[in-house]
Amino acid sequence: MFKIKPLVLSCAFALMTTSAIVPAQDSSKNDLPEIGAAGSSILSIDKERIVGDAMMRQLRASQPLINDPVLDEYMNHLGNLLVQNAQDVNYKFEFFVIDNKELNAFAFFGGHVGVHSGLITTASTESELASVLAHEVSHVTQRHLARRLEAQSRSQPMTMATMLGGVLLALVNPTVGMATLSASMAASQQAGINYTRGNEKEADRVGIQLLANSNFDPMGAPDFFNKMSEKYRYSTKLPAMLLTHPLPDSRITDARLRAQNYPNRNIAPSLDFELSKSRIKSRYQGNATDNIAYYEDLIKKQKYTLKVAAQYGLALSYFENKESQKALSILTALHKDDPNNLFFVDALSDVYISLKQFEPALKMLSDLNLLMPKNQVVALNYANVLQEAGQLEASSEVLQDFLVIQPGHFIAYDLLTTIYRKLDKKAMMHLSKAEVYALLGAYPRAIDEMQTGYTFTEDKLLQKRIKARILQFKDQQEKLKRL
Repeated sequence: MFKIKPLVLSCAFALMTTSAIVPAQDSSKNDLPEIGAAGSSILSIDKERIVGDAMMRQLRASQPLINDPVLDEYMNHLGNLLVQNAQDVNYKFEFFVIDNKELNAFAFFGGHVGVHSGLITTASTESELASVLAHEVSHVTQRHLARRLEAQSRSQPMTMATMLGGVLLALVNPTVGMATLSASMAASQQAGINYTRGNEKEADRVGIQLLANSNFDPMGAPDFFNKMSEKYRYSTKLPAMLLTHPLPDSRITDARLRAQNYPNRNIAPSLDFELSKSRIKSRYQGNATDNIAYYEDLIKKQKYTLKVAAQYGLALSYFENKESQKALSILTALHKDDPNNLFFVDALSDVYISLKQFEPALKMLSDLNLLMPKNQVVALNYANVLQEAGQLEASSEVLQDFLVIQPGHFIAYDLLTTIYRKLDKKAMMHLSKAEVYALLGAYPRAIDEMQTGYTFTEDKLLQKRIKARILQFKDQQEKLKRL
């Protein structure tokens, strides 16, 4: 389990215009012509990638993102099951989770889709969660944000930074952001409402079709809509999602009628979905004592959807309560029955570390690292256990190999910084710390770290690499200025 403590930064969107950008990798579809694409006159697809990347960096620095490789792996697997069946995909999508109990989900430029942890635990089935992701993917593929900015720019010309800053704030914090948008954009309020309703209707239609085509239950969409409507029907404070995604009764009815056009699909409960819910509840919600009581009661009364997921939640709750032996007993049995399940591997690694039982942990992870060399859960846990066992050089080698395959991985650079500090490799520590700052959008600080690293090495080749990286940072900073 990696509890990253990101560096606290000032994250006004105005600073984003001087931040460096690393565009997402192109897919084959990106070679298609963009003539006549909706929203392209104000924000081309290439610009969307640049802006989306910058916004993601700001979110890392300003929002409580859950830096959890296991949840990240699950959410991106689920999201990409939908993306592979979507039309007009122009980006490599990234799905991430924010540690917030409030119901909300949002999408922004460049294929970034965020989901609040509270929404995941509220969903009853994987199809309900997938319906939310399908809706947000549809917002992206239909280029709704770009089209909306284009419409607003016709009402009142404004700078790109002003428009995008308002959009980002409204997506992440609708209560504050809507007021900001209203004040800064001053466009026709009724036209904005109609445009939003049109976007939502289109995203519902495309999203439900995408849900069905991806072998999920299309009724997941109206079922989740209905759940939100019932829960907040008489509430004086609406959740963030209903501020950005209005939910009149007619919309629920329309969604149900659309879903009924597809064949009924009875889908067995998803183990990974249930394990994700247990992981979020036991590690990010409530306190360990209450969670232990909750899962013990669940198992005793057999009120669980899947017993394995309830046992997993209980084991994690024991671990959070520093009862590692109890956690070990449960997780050892779960892992024995399903040795390649990364939920169990990750939790068992943490328990082994807490008990200082490094040998079985290293055996488990070294075998898996040969089987799954590109997997972030395996590589990061392997490096972490090696570090805790005092094998620092071996740990740094695992992370360096992993970063060749997955460059720009925030947790890997953060962990590598710690390892280099322990090894007293000052130059390398400052270089990896620079990459952490860059991933948070703090390019001036990243450049400072690179320059400090330069002073700690006499290696001519490394000095050349540092100079080249500094130039890359500076060059990328100019990209947003030229938008």
